[in-house]
Amino acid sequence: MTTYQLPVALAQIREDFLDLEVKDRLVLLLEFANELPELPERYAEHPDLLERVEECQSPVYIFVEVDADQIVHLHATAPMQAPTTRGFVSILAQGLAGLTVDEVLDVPDDFPDTIGLTEAVSPLRIRGMTAMLGRTKRQIREKIAA
Repeated sequence: MTTYQLPVALAQIREDFLDLEVKDRLVLLLEFANELPELPERYAEHPDLLERVEECQSPVYIFVEVDADQIVHLHATAPMQAPTTRGFVSILAQGLAGLTVDEVLDVPDDFPDTIGLTEAVSPLRIRGMTAMLGRTKRQIREKIAA
C-alpha cells in the first residue's frame, strides 16, 4: 500500500499546526489571515472573474490560474473581518503556490480535517475550507479540459 505524501509546503503547514496546543492553533490561523496575498491588479479590477465560495458564511472569492508549465496559482479574497475564513484561504493559497496541476489534484480532499483545527473551530468552518479546496480542484479540472 502506498501512502500519499503531501507537498512540502502543505506538510509544513500541517506540522506547524499540529505542533501547537489547540488555543495556539487559532493564533497561527490568525497569522495566516494576515498573510493572505493581495489579489493581482488584473483581478482586483475585475472581481467578476472570481468565483464565490457559497459554502462559506463570509464572502470568499477565488480564481485559479494554470500557467503554460501546468503550475497552479490560487488567487483569493476574504474580508479582514472574517479572520478564520481568511486564514483558511491563506493556508490554501500559500500551501498550493507553485504546485503542479497533478500535485494539487492529488491533495486529499480531507486535508482541512488533518491540520488540527477541528477542535478549535466549528465543523461549519472546516466545511468551508474543504469547499475552497474542492472549488480550486474543480477550476483546475475545467481549465485543463478546455
